[in-house]
Amino acid sequence: MNFDLTEEQKIIQQTAKDFAENEIKPYADKFDKGEEKTRFLDNLKNLSKQGFMGLNIKSQYGGAEAGSIAFSLVVTEIARVCASTAVTVSVNNMVGEVIQSVGNDKQKDKYIKHLNYGICPAASFALSEVNAGSDPASMKTKARLVGDEWIINGNKMWITSAPYADFFIVWAVTDENKSPKSGISCFIVDSDAKGLEIGNPVEKMGQNASSTCEIIFNECKVKRENLLGVEGDGYRVAVGELAGGRIGIGSLALGIGLEAMEMAARYSVERVQFKHKIADFQAIQWMIADSFTELEASRLLLLNAAYRKDSGYSYAMEASMAKMYATEAANRASYKAIQIFGGNGYTRDFPLERFYRDLRVTTIYEGTSEIQRIIIAREILKKMI
Repeated sequence: MNFDLTEEQKIIQQTAKDFAENEIKPYADKFDKGEEKTRFLDNLKNLSKQGFMGLNIKSQYGGAEAGSIAFSLVVTEIARVCASTAVTVSVNNMVGEVIQSVGNDKQKDKYIKHLNYGICPAASFALSEVNAGSDPASMKTKARLVGDEWIINGNKMWITSAPYADFFIVWAVTDENKSPKSGISCFIVDSDAKGLEIGNPVEKMGQNASSTCEIIFNECKVKRENLLGVEGDGYRVAVGELAGGRIGIGSLALGIGLEAMEMAARYSVERVQFKHKIADFQAIQWMIADSFTELEASRLLLLNAAYRKDSGYSYAMEASMAKMYATEAANRASYKAIQIFGGNGYTRDFPLERFYRDLRVTTIYEGTSEIQRIIIAREILKKMI
């Protein structure tokens, strides 16, 4: 198998790297502290104009048609400097892909173009609830059809980009008498919809520039035409798109882990203790060797999952493997990077503590590591029957 990137993929990767270094990195620490919000949002719009919010979207909707491998590369490069920006890029891409996959022509023309032409900085998935995180079948949000409008009631939790999203992809139960696999539907809800309320941003451990909120639907009115796809098909849509999102989050973790360990490796050849560079000590060498090996394995798992997606093969298991392994490997790498830096790594004089905080959630959102293991085991055991 040839793992070399195409010339187009190399150009996209370098363009993302240059944008991240020049436009995001100088402000990443301020973004983390809640400052420079206007610049954060402007960066998102500029990323849209460069095609990074629609990497797997058709050109007729403003997309780049570059594929899932390019998507992984872009998220990795941006995550090296700012996880909050990277997660927004990941979510925006997946929102666009959902609409492209199941939306009608009018929905595609309006909403995907909003994301890809920089008209809005972000859109959001509204799937998770307080008691329906890893188990979307347990959702309680309901929608009923009254005349030409859907009326939505319920609450969604941990919604990325909620305060500045132009629209939301919302899942709700439309037929309580059916199983979740045929009783949940999907809707596009505009941010100015009557009856939609955005809660205050949740105070989080990391990824602080990316606002995460509760959203409340109180007799929220949505036009009948804003049903996304077929009524009752929402569960299938959710499960399918979560697999693609896992490539994004795995790539995000990979980017942070690589940046942390590259910083630590450079530091190890500069830092002198006991009249030796600490890179001369076997303990440090093994940390570096183990971490870079695991991160390289993560990269290959992610590329494999992205390749299978682009090729039209099944990729859910491979995406779960990549997401689970990459996020856990990156968390281990960031821990070791701080250890190599010693006391300096624990201070805010260096970005390692931010990397550590930003990474922690990657083993939780888009499906916990435990859920990924269940998915992987089920797929393997199916073949044994």
